[in-house]
Amino acid sequence: MTAAECLAQERIWFDKPRYDEAERQFYERVNGPTQPKQSGGGSAADFGELAARMKDLELENQSLHKVVKELRSALGKMESRVSALEKRTTAPTVNGTGPVASQKAPAAPAKREEEDEDEDDIDLFGSDEEVDEEAERLKEQRLQEYAAKKAKKPVLIAKSSILLDVKPWDDETDMAKLEECVRSVQVDGLLWGASKLVPVGYGIKKLQINCVVEDDKVGTDFLEEEITKFEDHVQSVDVAAFNKI
Repeated sequence: MTAAECLAQERIWFDKPRYDEAERQFYERVNGPTQPKQSGGGSAADFGELAARMKDLELENQSLHKVVKELRSALGKMESRVSALEKRTTAPTVNGTGPVASQKAPAAPAKREEEDEDEDDIDLFGSDEEVDEEAERLKEQRLQEYAAKKAKKPVLIAKSSILLDVKPWDDETDMAKLEECVRSVQVDGLLWGASKLVPVGYGIKKLQINCVVEDDKVGTDFLEEEITKFEDHVQSVDVAAFNKI
């Protein structure tokens, strides 16, 4: 048996690639060209992202529809108001011919004064005056209630703590007498506190004394002026510390 006869008896399909190509071209004409398949994970992720974007677009579209609806409603109300204002400002017409013209010439000044007096005699706003009186009465009552309520509240008094340095002339100055002179300054809003003697040098000591004052009644200038009046004992007065309470 020859080689050709052997091949003729074998079941080999030599034209299969041609048939496969023809089948592919047929299905492409029917269904369009085929796309290469992607992995299952990537396809699911792309589908999820697409669905999320579509959902966002739907929400944004609904929001825009709502805004447009509100704008249309506001525009409709504005047009209604403008139309009402135009109707009010339109001048009255007579038989559709135009605005009413003045039918009479101006009266004499004397006649006008008489008409004004007659109009003054006519009380056309009696009810309004009664309403105004009632409103004034209610206003006055509320003001009184507010003033009474405010008067009951405790008033905060601004106070300060002051530390003074009172220096004598020399070491022979009687410091007890000096402190007595300082504490003799008594006014409303002044309260003297603790004191002590602080060495300065060469045997001289200064008086350091604390006091609490009401800011509206007593100031540092007043204290310095009053204490330096005791010139036999006091050489100078300095503010060592000043703190708000």
